[in-house]
Amino acid sequence: MDWIDRMNSALDYIENNLEYGIDYKKIAQVAYSSEYHFPRMFSSISGISLSEYIRRRRLTLAAFDIQKSDIRIIDVAIKYGYESADSFSRAFQKTHGIKPSEARNQGIQLKAFPRISFQISIKGDTEMEYRIENLDFDLKVIGKGKVVKTSRAFKTIPTLWSSAKKDGFMQQLIDMSWEEPKCTLESLLGVCGKEAAIMDEEFTYFMGVRYDGDVPSDMETLSITHSTWVVFPGIVNAWKRLYTEWVPTSGYELADIPCIECYYPPKHKPRNELWVPIIPK
Repeated sequence: MDWIDRMNSALDYIENNLEYGIDYKKIAQVAYSSEYHFPRMFSSISGISLSEYIRRRRLTLAAFDIQKSDIRIIDVAIKYGYESADSFSRAFQKTHGIKPSEARNQGIQLKAFPRISFQISIKGDTEMEYRIENLDFDLKVIGKGKVVKTSRAFKTIPTLWSSAKKDGFMQQLIDMSWEEPKCTLESLLGVCGKEAAIMDEEFTYFMGVRYDGDVPSDMETLSITHSTWVVFPGIVNAWKRLYTEWVPTSGYELADIPCIECYYPPKHKPRNELWVPIIPK
């Protein structure tokens, strides 16, 4: 089963379970994808978060049900996973611009969000530079975590580093980073998802450095055990092309482990890199 078939199988699972509880772990399993990467992969390809897509599809079907039958509003709410008529009504009105009861009126305008279908888009006009790195030791990253909304990550993360520079936290990390150099990850690190699985709406962005010494009292430790990484120069561009261009044709799977953004000192080329944990298919 190729990459496109797997992604469409995940969409089949979602569509077949809109009236039931949808298990996010199961979606990733159906796609033969890591639980960490699937939500971000989905949003990168589709332009919409996984949870928002599911919400819109459910509210589309809910509108059809209300229009085509005399089913009670509370029964429609329960059918599509809402705990109360009030919460369903708020979500329905936010999407369609009217109350659920008004959807039964003749000539009323509603919004239908069709099912997504993934297809192959031939690009390849711009090459992607990358290299494979193998680490024969566990990464021990020392630092602090901040909760970031996934949809605003590209805007929020630079401000986190800017604040860290102003309050001295960045310099503290820099001073620690070269005490016992061991690999090319001796720099400022942003670990994208402290948890094993990245959340759909938000995740913890862990700012730190690789460090084997004693942990300062105001910091936490994050241990990452993985050997093979693919490394891309230019973090923003790499994130945008990772899921849509590199993964489908690489012959690798993405491991269920957070990615690492590596920010190097001034005059270093490249200025930054994205480290992605991978396993052979």
